[in-house]
Amino acid sequence: MPRTRAGRDPIEAGMSDARPPPANDNRDAKAPPCPICGRPRVDKYTPFCSKRCADVDLYRWLKGSYVIPGSEGSGNGGKEGEE
Repeated sequence: MPRTRAGRDPIEAGMSDARPPPANDNRDAKAPPCPICGRPRVDKYTPFCSKRCADVDLYRWLKGSYVIPGSEGSGNGGKEGEE
């Protein structure tokens, strides 16, 4: 039976499934960089590299720098079919 790094049986070590990851597991693939500064990502702040970059992105959303395209002059508050 395969052993863990500590030399214990996987079942004893608390791992009920000791199979290797699937072939399509992309953990080793290079992740895209932080969209704000271009540095490598950090799992804790994904898709950003730091709390600072996450906060910069949030500020841009709140300020209105990011806009989702659409018609602006409908005047009915987004409710279709009403006049």
